[in-house]
Amino acid sequence: MSQTVITKNTLDFLNDLKKNNNRDWFEEHKKRFKGQQAEMKKFFQEVMDALNVHDKIEKMKIFRIYRDVRFSKDKTPYKFNFSASYTRMGAERRGGYYVHIQPEGSFIATGFWNPEKDDLHRIRKEFEVDAIEFRCIMENHDFQKIWGSLEGEELKTAPKGFDKDDPNIDLIRRKQYIFKRKFTDQEVMAPDFAEKINESFMAIRPFFDLMSNILTTDLNGESLLD
Repeated sequence: MSQTVITKNTLDFLNDLKKNNNRDWFEEHKKRFKGQQAEMKKFFQEVMDALNVHDKIEKMKIFRIYRDVRFSKDKTPYKFNFSASYTRMGAERRGGYYVHIQPEGSFIATGFWNPEKDDLHRIRKEFEVDAIEFRCIMENHDFQKIWGSLEGEELKTAPKGFDKDDPNIDLIRRKQYIFKRKFTDQEVMAPDFAEKINESFMAIRPFFDLMSNILTTDLNGESLLD
């Protein structure tokens, strides 16, 4: 699928940037950064091309290397990772994809990072009524082998208007519905890494299809889309 392979040069640059996270060093190595950035842009584009074979992607966002330090205690000016996100096309397709390349910290993620208030309430109401289909997807052996367990922030107790003794309270009190898959540096540099990313994102589709259906219908199953 992909012709671009992430090399040791990319990881070495990020490691060096982490150790020398200052503007003087970065400016001195700007040409090196531009070369690695160009390679990563090609890699991220090839991931999007592969996604578009089995999904529809509205846009790709490649995150800047520069940190926003205005409201942070950490004033180091640069990130030491390359990352990109992919937004699915259309109101009927919910969820998104994320790729994060960092020495000894690479991962891909997918799901719902920050659902809008109304969407989060709709998801919770669905689980209050029935969470069987959701749990069947989560407990599928092949799915778990790739994505493991559901992650994300959650409340310590039931959200307002929900019963703390609800049998599905473990799902209802969640604020995020996220899955992550970690990769070693050796896996990141392997020729088939982009294929593994794509296969992983293909495997998340049952989850996306269910959540998209929930978020585009009311509790009676009537469509909310025009």
